[in-house]
Amino acid sequence: MDRVLSLDFDALPADVRFATRGRTITETDLVAFSGLTGDFHPLHTDAEWAAESEFGERIAHGMLLLSYCVGLAPFDPEFVLALRGFERVAFKRPVRIGDTVRLEGSVAAKKELDAASGLVDFDWRLLNQRDELVALARPRVVWRRALVEVPA
Repeated sequence: MDRVLSLDFDALPADVRFATRGRTITETDLVAFSGLTGDFHPLHTDAEWAAESEFGERIAHGMLLLSYCVGLAPFDPEFVLALRGFERVAFKRPVRIGDTVRLEGSVAAKKELDAASGLVDFDWRLLNQRDELVALARPRVVWRRALVEVPA
């Protein structure tokens, strides 16, 4: 794992950046995601229907891509407590079967929550194999602070 995010909240630099390896989107990904979510829109599941669409073929679900962002992010389970949510998500261009996506990210903001945790906002850019922007997201993540032992 990339160790750039393997720091407690207080040690995490406000300007930290990361980039991930790629992940190729397969037909199996689309079929499995459809089965798990119940999203059987023909743009994702029907090759003939999708061929007649503006995209000319099946494309990945937007939520599948967002899920892959979470999986690609080099979050260390020792420090990441929870995904709080997303401030924004925007899908910019279609991702087709056979495309390879990768994630670039940076810390956008940090806010102390309590003695045990802080909130980290990230700016994420999902890029394809041609370095074209396919999605933007701003996740909010609850991050563990250094555990301070209280004297007895």
